[in-house]
Amino acid sequence: MSGANHTRWRLPDTDEGAARRLAEELRLRPPAARVLCRRGLAEPAAARRFLQPRLEDLHDPFRLAGMHEAVERLRRAIAARERTLIYGDYDVDGTTSVVILKKAIEMAGGTADFHVPHRLKDGYGMRPEVVDRAAAEGVRLIVSVDTGIRASQVVRHAGGCGIDVIVTDHHLPEAELPPALAVINPNRPDCRYPEKNLCGVGVTFKLAQALLQTLTWPPSKLRRTLESFLKLVAIGTVADVVPLVGENRVIVKHGLEGLRAVNNPGLRAILDVAGLSAGVAPTAGQIAFRVAPRINAAGRMATANAVIEMFLTPDPERARQLAQELHALNTERQQTEMDIVAAILEDCERAPVTDRDAALVFAGDDWHRGVLGIVASRLVERFHRPAFVLGHNPEDGLAQGSGRSIPGFHLLEALEALRDLFVKFGGHEHAAGVTIESARVDEFRRRLNRHAAGRLSPEDFVEILEVDAIVELSELTETAVFEVLSLAPFGYGNPTPLVACRGVELTGEPALMKEKHLRLAVRQAGRTLVMKAFNFADRVDELRGRLDVAFTVEEDTYSAARGYPGWAATIRDFRAALC
Repeated sequence: MSGANHTRWRLPDTDEGAARRLAEELRLRPPAARVLCRRGLAEPAAARRFLQPRLEDLHDPFRLAGMHEAVERLRRAIAARERTLIYGDYDVDGTTSVVILKKAIEMAGGTADFHVPHRLKDGYGMRPEVVDRAAAEGVRLIVSVDTGIRASQVVRHAGGCGIDVIVTDHHLPEAELPPALAVINPNRPDCRYPEKNLCGVGVTFKLAQALLQTLTWPPSKLRRTLESFLKLVAIGTVADVVPLVGENRVIVKHGLEGLRAVNNPGLRAILDVAGLSAGVAPTAGQIAFRVAPRINAAGRMATANAVIEMFLTPDPERARQLAQELHALNTERQQTEMDIVAAILEDCERAPVTDRDAALVFAGDDWHRGVLGIVASRLVERFHRPAFVLGHNPEDGLAQGSGRSIPGFHLLEALEALRDLFVKFGGHEHAAGVTIESARVDEFRRRLNRHAAGRLSPEDFVEILEVDAIVELSELTETAVFEVLSLAPFGYGNPTPLVACRGVELTGEPALMKEKHLRLAVRQAGRTLVMKAFNFADRVDELRGRLDVAFTVEEDTYSAARGYPGWAATIRDFRAALC
């Protein structure tokens, strides 16, 4: 819960004239127009493109540096029937990348094997022994997906083995690019590609798009194939928590819509075990919290090969079996995660987090490395400051783990400043992984905290509620609400719109739900609206007098199916009315 003393509201400075003109031009009600203006989309043309992204809005993949060389080498490998290995990663981003590139190569007439490392046995990234094995098996081309940008030594080793390497990745590169035949990464300094926020599967999709564009397919076939790929690309994009704006918005908007109708047995099976019905387009939130964790569970708790097999098998029964296995692994993952979070919070009761703790580092013996990134995310949500969670391995004397960050603190830049500490590290602004000698974890804790303290202040540790629009309850008609919801898909970079209503009054007593949630009704100028307030039961005594309420609106299919309004309001915070 976001308590009154732990949040700060940032209200919009809306140009009502601009919002009114936008509403008239696009035939919108005021709430949606205000939100669009708040998000920098006051110009009708820009707002229209945002609301109605087209497949034609995807950028030309050949604008990516290295794309021409990569496609030419792939076409040579396909024509010569060379053995090709796709080297992926074990998360959703990596496994969906493997599937898409393998399918694209096969559609172009070639074949490709794949390798995904085991998180616990191999760790993250490319390894020379895998290259040696590939060379012994006659592989002459390796294509990395969602990995490889910091694997210069392994790429150089591959060259010495007579293997060409194409690196596709989105993580931030080092000062020098790996010595590959081609490096495709929108974040390489010399790349002028306009979309810098593609995730790994987004970059892989652009390679697949470029390869298939060189074939003599009719445009309708190419379009159908790309639309089919976007279903998996959307899942990987949402799972990797990249901004859902620009090209990513096009990808996710079309990909989620495509998930209404799914023919791939594995994709259908994983949607089924996640409780998502056929014929209905899932939301980005449903993908993030119900589908992605089940796919990720394989790489976290066992091997990600099961995910790739699930998406590639033509056998519906085998696909269902694999999806059920992923479901079971996810249940195990949830319990493991909860145990580690509980242990950390017990430590925090003995030594509370204060404003002197600008960054947090927690470590424990044999903590399961597969869940440490998720645990770090939970701690960032709770304490609102950068956090790393590491697991000690007594066998090799190393600690490995993951970190997550808050807005305004660049995690990879922090690690670069402390690089002498690490055996290995990598990542990007918001998420990173490290390997460090266990004996140096305390030093890491001290130095990271000192580094963060020089860049963050106590104000940064307070959650900021970015209010998109001030509304009157009377403006929230069903049409107006669904116009606001048309800004979906929501996620990082395009959060669910947060609106605020000032000076409302409570009508009646709040109803307690499951001992910790509330249902309450508020009134303003004769209009009454029922709202849900999750985890606010301990603040029920504050619900008195006139209030300002910040809340989100969301589609409510359960309510709609029973003849009630098809949307619901959920309180994010409230305070005594300021006016």
